[in-house]
Amino acid sequence: MTKRQGGQRHRKADSRASDDHRSYPPRHDLSNELTALEGASYGRYKSLRGKWHIGEAVLDIRKVQSDPFAPPSRIAFAFDPEQADLVEDWFATEARRRAVAVLLAKRFRKSCNSKDLRIDAGGQEILRRSSCEVRADGSVVFRLGAQLPGRGRRIAGRAAAELLCRTLPDAADDALNVTEAEAEVWTRSADDTEALRRAVAERGLIAFVADGATLPRRSGVDRRPLRGGVPFASPESMAVRIDLPHAGTVRGMGIEPGVTLIVGGGFHGKSTLLRALEAGVWDHIPGDGRELVVADPSAVKIRAEDGRAVTGVDVHAFVDRLPSGEDTRHFSTENASGSTSQAAAIVEALEAGSRLLLIDEDTAATNLMIRDARMQELVAKEREPLTPLVDLIRSMADDHGVSTVLVMGGSGDYMDVADRVVMMDGYLPADVTERAKELAARPTGRVAEAESFAMPRPRVIEPGSVSSEVKGRAKIRATGTDSLRFGDADVDVRSIEQITDQSMTIGIGLAVEAAVRRGWIDGRAAVSDSLDRMEAALEDGGVAELLGIRDVDLALPRRHEVAATLNRMRGLRVHRAQERRPGIMGRSGDE
Repeated sequence: MTKRQGGQRHRKADSRASDDHRSYPPRHDLSNELTALEGASYGRYKSLRGKWHIGEAVLDIRKVQSDPFAPPSRIAFAFDPEQADLVEDWFATEARRRAVAVLLAKRFRKSCNSKDLRIDAGGQEILRRSSCEVRADGSVVFRLGAQLPGRGRRIAGRAAAELLCRTLPDAADDALNVTEAEAEVWTRSADDTEALRRAVAERGLIAFVADGATLPRRSGVDRRPLRGGVPFASPESMAVRIDLPHAGTVRGMGIEPGVTLIVGGGFHGKSTLLRALEAGVWDHIPGDGRELVVADPSAVKIRAEDGRAVTGVDVHAFVDRLPSGEDTRHFSTENASGSTSQAAAIVEALEAGSRLLLIDEDTAATNLMIRDARMQELVAKEREPLTPLVDLIRSMADDHGVSTVLVMGGSGDYMDVADRVVMMDGYLPADVTERAKELAARPTGRVAEAESFAMPRPRVIEPGSVSSEVKGRAKIRATGTDSLRFGDADVDVRSIEQITDQSMTIGIGLAVEAAVRRGWIDGRAAVSDSLDRMEAALEDGGVAELLGIRDVDLALPRRHEVAATLNRMRGLRVHRAQERRPGIMGRSGDE
């Protein structure tokens, strides 16, 4: 199949396109229908629900807003493989399909000249989004919001016909009329990132940062690359060379398993490097500067979070012998402190399957990170229920294969347990491990407060405690990356720093809802097993798995963001895996 080059795409009135919503044949003459509705009551728009032929595509009007001031209607615009006319190589792999879908969504947004058509084109990350799907057969579906025109509470039929029968097809045509040169930039980038991830895993590395990468962002709210940012360059002692299918041999800093410290003066790029690793679990669009920065797919950013809820978490490795006598092997609180919240976050990440923890001292609880020699002498261990991470981190790596990358500028005691130390100076890294080991050899008088880390006991989530229903209907809404409204409760997700945007927040809420509806959370399976089921279903079914619950803009999350959100639900109930009770049922059963 050869891609048409340049010019207006030709439309065919009798073409067919498939979607997964309705099976009845599409209707014709939507333009005439809309024109005939001019001046009618706004509610008459609902008569148009269903599928319509629009030129060479099929428009599916899936949900119609109740009035002109309600959230936009939801529509899908589908092209079969012949009409989408994509070059076969562009959809040959999942990585390529995902990249091309994001490219098409961004082209649609740029081409559309109407504020009444709203497509989720995302930001710097390449995610599986509902807004545009490129399928394995080469068919394409755009899903977006349409603000149907009205005058007061009357239908503006001629304006609606212009919007749906001309503006929409023109924007889709422009999006699909991508040149081979532009598409190849995206598909080759996808190939290289996929190959890099494989190579990093095969070499036993936990992360890789390519030379020439631009890590600094323009601001805290603008994740585009900083203009004139210092290009990354690996120290020779940590340099790794990897052959990629299109970029050729790429040199960069390979981070090996174990404990890695990132040190340096303030404003020299320590946190910038860590944030790049946080984002390294996602692919990035061409030109982002971090296309060849990857981290272990299970990497989780850990931070303290005063005031969060903790439910039945085994934190005894970090917190034990509380003055209250509370059992910290099954610890719960409605208002966690900085130290207990961070301890819970670590344990929850491990429970979800993380093998790489990312920690920045700026957002960590100091008393869970370290107790220095003077404090040990002043406050005896028998009076201190906290065991600091510095005394457990070595066992986590050696005994359990859990690596950690820490930004540390205030405690030299971590040099005692580090495998390597990277100093950032003017956004450039230097390997200062040998110097750090020399300094660590000097006694400080500090003594270790633990010999080993015990992995937490598994938990089981009781499905009846996870409900989005309000008056018999599921209520799932998001406010950016700050809050998820799930049923009657607001879940604070601000500290789940790897959530990329509002569409992912919605995706998390729908994934939790699906986990209960589909029985992935069944009151018997351990949390890790429930997440395995969810992950397999989303990998296989894609966005359709969640669109069946609600047709909205969504991006598929990882298991780790879903687990972190579940753990912050204040109504959550859990029991230990070894305490399985046959009477546990779903949300509609007796508990």
